Amino acid sequence: MAGASEDRSDPGPGAGPAPGVHKPPPGILQLALPTIASNLLYSLVGIIDIKIVGSLGPGAVAAATTGTRLFFVLQALLMAITAGTTAMVTRAWGAGDREEAARTTGTSLLICTGVAAVLTLPGVLFAEALASFFRLDPEAQRLAATFIRWISLFNMAFAIPFTLSAALRAAGDTVTPLWTGAITNVVNVFLVYGFVYGRFGLPALGVAGAALANGLAFCVGSVLLLGLWGSGRLMIAPIRTRLVSGERIRELVRIGTPAGLEQVCWQGGFLGFLWIVSLYGTAPYAAYGIGVNLLSLSFVVGFGFSIAGSTHVGQHLGARDPAAAARSGWRAMRLALGTMIALGAAIALSAPQLARLMIDDPEVVGLTVAFIYILGAVQPLMAIEFVLSGALRGAGDTRFPFLTVLTGLIGVRLSVAAFCAYLELHVVYVYAALIFDYIVKSTMLITRFARGRWQQIRVGGRVAA
Repeated sequence: MAGASEDRSDPGPGAGPAPGVHKPPPGILQLALPTIASNLLYSLVGIIDIKIVGSLGPGAVAAATTGTRLFFVLQALLMAITAGTTAMVTRAWGAGDREEAARTTGTSLLICTGVAAVLTLPGVLFAEALASFFRLDPEAQRLAATFIRWISLFNMAFAIPFTLSAALRAAGDTVTPLWTGAITNVVNVFLVYGFVYGRFGLPALGVAGAALANGLAFCVGSVLLLGLWGSGRLMIAPIRTRLVSGERIRELVRIGTPAGLEQVCWQGGFLGFLWIVSLYGTAPYAAYGIGVNLLSLSFVVGFGFSIAGSTHVGQHLGARDPAAAARSGWRAMRLALGTMIALGAAIALSAPQLARLMIDDPEVVGLTVAFIYILGAVQPLMAIEFVLSGALRGAGDTRFPFLTVLTGLIGVRLSVAAFCAYLELHVVYVYAALIFDYIVKSTMLITRFARGRWQQIRVGGRVAA
């Protein structure tokens, strides 16, 4: 790998052991728990945001759901790039090459902020056209366009902490993303309440205020992590010489391209699914947004174990120990299964009370409860998907997760949902299409991981077996 054996100047504080010295990664729970705590807080903040916006009516919830979903398109592209970052940093870190991990992080940060900057203009200029895709009622569509325009202004502020946090987790530091994310989320709640209702001397901006608050909170996170990284206080220190390497960029692109295609399919599939739901009106659409936010308390557990599994798999492969990598992946999956089953059941049992807490609209409440029951039932399958997809990405196998999304989400869920809508069945049948999606994806991923072909994939010139 370019730069891996050249210019070995001291990368600064926090650089870790010398190249070639392997230090085993922290335990799976040690890695997963801070990430779970960070994302639980993020989900709670999302629920609070929806609760605050929900007081403005179902149209406001639909607008925020639409704007957030479109904002996830940016997140999807960043996830594609950081899939390469994760695979390369974990493999380099496992091999004891701290300098190459640092160079990969810097290169990824440059690419991610550039992509975010490019996507700012379309979000600002074409907000109305993007919002009109979902066929909402005129007022909800106007509010959605406003949300999209405001949140798009902060794309770069979102990209910076997203990229640095991914690199830190790949190196085994899940604590720094936890506490910086906690500060960001506290700021978010304070500003959302202030800008939506006009409190603390801030103007009352309604739905636009929620988007502005999110963006300003991203700025806080960016300043925090950039300051720590630039001063050399993070586990991965900055390296400013020979940062951009054609070979390094090609490797990021090679690994990230399938992940990018996966995210295009993922986000396109969800947008298509939301479009089908929108055919039934604003209430089913708002119910979907509320239900997803409530069950995100379970999703983030799977994401936490996904990060831990990805880090363990990548670092063990970097240390040429594929057997330990496989054990780590299965253990992370088992831990995610037990936790997500318990959380999904608890949320499903409390669904009526939680739905009424979020919004005072009988139709939306009833549909939210139905959606929670359906999505809660597939929590075990989601645990498998989250963790094994993450483990494969950590190994550099980004193609197979793409194939599972293409098959399950696009091929199965959208087809079943569209067929139910064509037959004019109740929207609950459309919601239920996701069950078939997760059955297909979890089956494919278990088979792939068990066969072990991912252990032979070369990342950054390194192969484990």
